[in-house]
Amino acid sequence: MIALFVVLGVVVIGVIGLKLASSILKHNGDPSYAEPTTTSSYSPTTEPSTEPSGQPATKPTVRPTTTRPTTQAPLPTTSRSTTTSTPTTNPGPSDTDLVVRNKLYKVGAMRSVNCKESKSRQSTAAGARANYKNLLACLNKAWAPMITKAGGRFRSPNVVTFSGTVQSPCGAHSDSGPPFFCGTNDTIYMNLTEDVGNYNKYTQSYSKVWARMWMLHQFAHEYGHHVQNQTGILQAYARIRYERATYTQELQDSRRLELQASCFSDIFIGSNRRTYPITGQSLVQWRWLIANTIDNGNDHGAPPIHNYWALRGWNGRNPNACNTWAASAAQVK
Repeated sequence: MIALFVVLGVVVIGVIGLKLASSILKHNGDPSYAEPTTTSSYSPTTEPSTEPSGQPATKPTVRPTTTRPTTQAPLPTTSRSTTTSTPTTNPGPSDTDLVVRNKLYKVGAMRSVNCKESKSRQSTAAGARANYKNLLACLNKAWAPMITKAGGRFRSPNVVTFSGTVQSPCGAHSDSGPPFFCGTNDTIYMNLTEDVGNYNKYTQSYSKVWARMWMLHQFAHEYGHHVQNQTGILQAYARIRYERATYTQELQDSRRLELQASCFSDIFIGSNRRTYPITGQSLVQWRWLIANTIDNGNDHGAPPIHNYWALRGWNGRNPNACNTWAASAAQVK
């Protein structure tokens, strides 16, 4: 059995020309480790905000995958004039069904839950934790009815904050690296050192807005992996990836997983843009960060690709807009 281990690559931010890197997907027998998207050099603009619009999608193509074999029923036996047969066992949805045709894609658009930003600021660990707590409640309220409608049994993820090194079922991780989601214990691990450091590093007001938007997007992205975990997508991804013949194929699977988590993140952000709110300078900084990503490991998606899927979530507000598994290879580069 393959343990679930998903890590999401995050940013390591410098003072001038913020240096960010995403780590390469680990090969360690626990493939549910994924990393969040990472921003490129930090130079947010103060341009007037405009409502973003998504790019037109090209017609997606379903990538062929191998379904799990079913057990063939034995041939019927004859007893005098009566023929009986052994009933077949329903094998359930295949891994391809779980990622390409998941019931979550049919639940419709997310409704606003009137989420408001916490009044606390992440200048301290307590302030960051207040933001995580607020976001967790909002995300639970937004996603619970959708997961239930898709046939899942909703539960809230655990949230652990860390500075220094944290131990998890998905391994030990340092605060020099990213926040991450561990599917084994269904827990979001948020990096306090990063979030507090981002907020306090710069004095400009727009830089602090950027830090707030980055924390929002990262937390919602990690929660996106929880949604995948609740709907069977994460588990199916782990099995599909395990069977891949080449590392190139594994990387494409990873990009599909990560881009979908970001798209899920922006379904929530887009649905609550009026009340949080994502307007003015907040909109400027959010637009900048989703469009300026790096992917050194080739496992998260190129900047324009991440921007494309983020805007699909923002504009569509519907999980069906985030079906990266049915997209062509060109749409998940």
